[in-house]
Amino acid sequence: MWDTSKDYRLLVAEKAVELFLKTVEGAKFKGKWDKKKAIQLAKEMIPELQAMRYSYLEPSELTETPQMKELVKKAQGIIEALGGEEWYIKFLELADKHEKEKLEESIAKIRFFLNTIMGLNKRLKFGKINDPVIAVDIRVGEVMSAGKHPNADKLLVCNVNLGDRAITVVTNDLSVKEGHKVAVALLPPANFRGITSEGMFLGAGEGVLKDVKGDVGGLPKGVPLEAFKETRNLVEAFLKG
Repeated sequence: MWDTSKDYRLLVAEKAVELFLKTVEGAKFKGKWDKKKAIQLAKEMIPELQAMRYSYLEPSELTETPQMKELVKKAQGIIEALGGEEWYIKFLELADKHEKEKLEESIAKIRFFLNTIMGLNKRLKFGKINDPVIAVDIRVGEVMSAGKHPNADKLLVCNVNLGDRAITVVTNDLSVKEGHKVAVALLPPANFRGITSEGMFLGAGEGVLKDVKGDVGGLPKGVPLEAFKETRNLVEAFLKG
């Protein structure tokens, strides 16, 4: 029997719902969106996740539960409530210049929440794995651009292609360049001196891994175990709040 009450994938999903609610309840997004509906749907996810956590089903069985189907359905409903698939673009277009930093951080938190819920089924299919790393997506990315952080000389701001979308990653490895294939952990967003990072590059020994094997957007191959250490620590820190 699998102890679902301690499954990191479900624990992080619950915490991601909390993050979304906190973000949206204080949000003042401009434009047409249904804040009340988005909050209600997210609150309805909590009992679904709790039912899964105390089901003690095998991970593969969890993927077929009514609760899993409801979570995906509610996440899709939240996207609609926010304004559709390109909801974040509309919010950014309507924001004043002085609002953009805070808005970008809020958008990153919402994208993390949606990715966590929408990808939960896929992560559960990996089976019985008791490791914090399994709770977040780790994907191959291609660095599309890398430039100096406007407020920190020892940081780079990278635009990274994940296949289905692009994200911003802030790194302290100044040798990262356009064209590098990297492994990216999609972690809870963090603000670094005014720039929100939506993930973290995996690295080991000499810095960021820059020639990762695997298709862009897919799972990285041949990543050394030591490269997952910081991701593990950050997931644990997120759960502790």
